[in-house]
Amino acid sequence: MTSNEHVPHVVVLGAGFAGASALMELAHANVQVTVIDQHPYNTFRPLLYQVATGGLNPGDITYPLRHLSARNNARYRRAKVTGIDEERRQVLVDNGSPIDYDYVIIGIGSTTNHFGVPGAAEHSMSMYTRADALRVRDAIFGGLEKIAGESETGTGRFNVIVVGGGATGVEMAGAIAELKHAMLTPTFPELNPSEVNVILVEMTDSLLAPFDPSLQKYALRQLIQRGVDVRLKTAIAEVAKDHVRLKGDSTIRADLVVWAAGVAGYRELADWGLPTGKGGRVIIGDDLQVRDHDRLYAVGDTAINPDAPLPQLAPPAMQMGTHAARQIVRRTRGLPTEPFQYHDKGILATIGNRSAVVQLAGGIKITGTLAWIAWVALHLWFLLGGRNRVETLINLAYRYVIWPRQTGAIIGDVARPPSQS
Repeated sequence: MTSNEHVPHVVVLGAGFAGASALMELAHANVQVTVIDQHPYNTFRPLLYQVATGGLNPGDITYPLRHLSARNNARYRRAKVTGIDEERRQVLVDNGSPIDYDYVIIGIGSTTNHFGVPGAAEHSMSMYTRADALRVRDAIFGGLEKIAGESETGTGRFNVIVVGGGATGVEMAGAIAELKHAMLTPTFPELNPSEVNVILVEMTDSLLAPFDPSLQKYALRQLIQRGVDVRLKTAIAEVAKDHVRLKGDSTIRADLVVWAAGVAGYRELADWGLPTGKGGRVIIGDDLQVRDHDRLYAVGDTAINPDAPLPQLAPPAMQMGTHAARQIVRRTRGLPTEPFQYHDKGILATIGNRSAVVQLAGGIKITGTLAWIAWVALHLWFLLGGRNRVETLINLAYRYVIWPRQTGAIIGDVARPPSQS
């Protein structure tokens, strides 16, 4: 490389599953890389519900972006992206000067989709960020402390409503139910477990929509056995401070509503001048390039190919991040881009201790303890950082194996549940 040779600059927006995969793929290419994220850490989102129910510390599932960037020959800029100036080829940020680019990979993820339900944004809690998980955790333990103080009057009651029967909703409802049975009696002897209710509301007629019907039925049975009140074919009409109103005008008292019903793209993507489609996601072509926008690629939950939509899950995001990085490297070498092909290796979800569902691409279906072990192993494998893997393994073993009926939950501050705030 001569001193006057231009080295292409790739700017990666967001360091989630897709952005981190792109970053690692570009590590040994002849390019400069800058990753921009407003959070100084990568979050392993599939385990956020464990943080929210006191099973893991937030540090167990987060990894410093400065370390990740340095390991992969990149620079990190902590900032929020405010736009992309394609004429000047600059990424605009709220912290510091604009960043010049040759190529951009947009992987900022997605945010909670409330589907226009009145009051949902104001009176429910999401499970999409580390801060979200901590708020939910503090509200859960705040609610338990509150009804413990009301035990002598007999007025104690804590209703947690989980909205959405996908993997996040099922895992969250199962974890709260197990938390109730495992720790309530030894930790809150003044409480009766019947005073804590977990209600899972799903508008369709089944849980875990992408899974085989036999696995859906297994998940339903397991949740019911754990004491979860599962209400299928039930739609939310409104979320209020202390109750939810269902379509049909019946109501359920709610001390805490956890919204896990779906995700959508960030509204500002359209303000950046990018084409957006279903769910506010950026429209891309077969090679993951943003439609009609040269040098811009979109990956993961941020993107959608209308001709071949993919589920908003970690595996597609990781493969898309890697593929987009490879296409940029091909272009720097004067080679044409290649279409993206998703390799589906299977999906999995856990319901609780020794209970999970695994559906492999070849049609193999696994349930129970073996599926749960596979779920634990896969999540440990994809966690960033050896220390995080060890700490997560220890905490999960403590929760589910060593003392599964006397779990000492990891808590922080307690907060008033939304119904009392």
